[in-house]
Amino acid sequence: MSDMSPGMGIVVPEGFRSGYAALIGKPNVGKSTLMNALIGHKLSIVTKKPQTTRQRVIGILTADDHQVIFVDTPGVIEPRYRLHEAMMHSVHDAVADADIVIFMADATLERVDELSLEVARERPMLLVINKMDLINRELALPLVERYQEHGRFEEVIPVSAVTGYNLDVLRQVIVDRLPEGPPFYPPDMISEHPERFFVAEIIREKIFELFRQEVPYAVQVNIVAYEENDAGKDVIDAEIVVERDSQKGIIIGKQGQALKKVGIRARKDIEELTGRPAFLRLFVKVREDWRNRDSFLKTFGYRT
Repeated sequence: MSDMSPGMGIVVPEGFRSGYAALIGKPNVGKSTLMNALIGHKLSIVTKKPQTTRQRVIGILTADDHQVIFVDTPGVIEPRYRLHEAMMHSVHDAVADADIVIFMADATLERVDELSLEVARERPMLLVINKMDLINRELALPLVERYQEHGRFEEVIPVSAVTGYNLDVLRQVIVDRLPEGPPFYPPDMISEHPERFFVAEIIREKIFELFRQEVPYAVQVNIVAYEENDAGKDVIDAEIVVERDSQKGIIIGKQGQALKKVGIRARKDIEELTGRPAFLRLFVKVREDWRNRDSFLKTFGYRT
């Protein structure tokens, strides 16, 4: 990922288009999978559990004649914690800044996502029906009709983020609706987030994969140290924050085996991300009821 400042040293061809495309929708509709597929890199973590994404994740797609800044957002929910309220701030901010909103719906669900529509209905929207690989195409038509009764969409595109079905069409539709103007970022830059952000997300992804029920949702991961040693290896200290001692015990496991498993899986993906060997140390700390305490949320980088 480049450290160059946005827009530096770039020759812009005539007719170049650039802008922000925000992906919104309820949890588990495939927003993160879609952005990763469009970018061609795994930036947003993906698990089978809902509400995995907590903050906006920027993915930058640059071609000869366009630059799309995709903004992956948390799933739209009714907040139960102060953390959820902070997550919804991220969604509203992304929608407000977007040139186009990619409103995602799950082809396998019959109900209209009215909560997400309330967030986005004042912005230009594309209706993207995802998971078309799971149903017969004709079965999605009634869902499309219901959405068109509830919201105004500039176009409807059925896709499968998993198989790649219709993603080229979606990409072109997005580009055609962006304003003409210079790129915001250098062409070799795929995200504005630092590596430590993605490292923390990788660790959190492994916790979502390995633990059940409430435990992954009560976890926050912070990178407290990140440096390269004389041998060229990244030395990373990560803090896993939970809300209760019982959760700490589950994360650590018997004789530390559960925490060791998290570290092994996370280190593999971190090394794939950075292209460098890594030495990862994990520490588990209890911060009681952190999801409802603004002081902790601000420290962890959430806007309350």
